[in-house]
Amino acid sequence: MAERKEDDFLDDIEQAEAEANAEAEEEISDEAVELDTLRAERDEYRDKFMRALADAENARKRADKDRREAEQYAGSKLARDMLPVYDNLKRALEAATDEQREAFGPLLEGVELTLRELLNVFKKHGIERISPAEGDAFDPQLHQAMFEAPVPGTKHGQIIQVSAEGFMLYDRLLRPAQVGVSSNAG
Repeated sequence: MAERKEDDFLDDIEQAEAEANAEAEEEISDEAVELDTLRAERDEYRDKFMRALADAENARKRADKDRREAEQYAGSKLARDMLPVYDNLKRALEAATDEQREAFGPLLEGVELTLRELLNVFKKHGIERISPAEGDAFDPQLHQAMFEAPVPGTKHGQIIQVSAEGFMLYDRLLRPAQVGVSSNAG
């Protein structure tokens, strides 16, 4: 009977150990599930943080780009409105005859100086002239065809007349050069 009590005692110990191990495994399993949940939550927050950081960086870059463009192109409306002033000054000088140049020399010189100063101001603010010449190839990115005409001795698409110069503001077209284009075939 002592042996029996000893066997029962050993069985009780084994059963207690098995129950303790089961409880420990259950606790470890619960802790592992909780740890996995915490890791998933951490990864989710990290992802949200990285996206927010990327969005903030993109917004900063967009704002910088918008600011730079505003600085460069803010005066484009004023510049476009000043182009007829340039055209009129140029036409006035071109229309002056030799007799008028003799009679009104200082006045015409003042108009020439005004035109040069206007061009200097344009250049200072990034405005460049587009001055095509007769015989140049027509470029639809820079020129506007005002008419087409068959002119002997020219090729199709060649500029045959320049009506008005064009202007660029940095890399943007303010006004295309207004030209006549040859319609000769070949």
